[in-house]
Amino acid sequence: MAYQNVLLDVEAPLAVVTLNRPSRRNALSLELMLELIDCLERISQNRDARVVILKASGVAFCSGHDLSEMTAGSINDYRRLFDVCTELMVKLQSIPQPVIAQVQGVATAAGCQLVASCDLAIASENAWFATPGVKIGLFCTTPMVALTRAIGRKRAMEMLLTGKPVPATLAADWGLINRAVPAEQLASTVRDLALQIAASSSFTVGLGKQAFYAQIDLDQPKAYAYAKEVMSMNALAGDAQEGIAAFLEKRAPCWSGQ
Repeated sequence: MAYQNVLLDVEAPLAVVTLNRPSRRNALSLELMLELIDCLERISQNRDARVVILKASGVAFCSGHDLSEMTAGSINDYRRLFDVCTELMVKLQSIPQPVIAQVQGVATAAGCQLVASCDLAIASENAWFATPGVKIGLFCTTPMVALTRAIGRKRAMEMLLTGKPVPATLAADWGLINRAVPAEQLASTVRDLALQIAASSSFTVGLGKQAFYAQIDLDQPKAYAYAKEVMSMNALAGDAQEGIAAFLEKRAPCWSGQ
């Protein structure tokens, strides 16, 4: 399928998705978000794609919502916009493949939310992050959901109340991204990480990703109760038995994806 705002390139074992609206700093228009949801759904059904890299064209990673779509709308218009945005953020975490954000430039408001919602994120040292909605009278309430879960209450509240930019090196210290690297090393660092993940069983990785998000907000007794059931079922899987046998026999495993 041809998209207007998103590029998709599947080169097994990787799927590379590019936000391709550079003239608008890759702002999340309704059309872009719907295309990205559809793109992620297609990837989720592709067994050849084991890891997703989410990157962007131009100087900005994502400037947030397209504000030109947010003037003189009705309450239902705005509900529709934020419903789709929420669906997108949930989709990033619900597909079986890990999603790595490759952040080459600024990520603000819903763009910062996009980074926080990805499973992993690597940024150029030139990148920075902000939730500046408060400065235009529109508090970044939906970005706040992902942001607080990534960096905690006090740091998130500081970003939300001030709108001040956070440089990539500090974002790494705070846990918004995994690490910041020199711009010339960004693509290779992300690719190396993606291939390292792709070397494992796709079944096991997908199961683990699902379990991670299912247990993260449970209290500890419930989290352990859930996790032990998942791990027990995982132990029965063909890839788990193959991996254990390969370890004991001192050979490389041969994954079946089951």
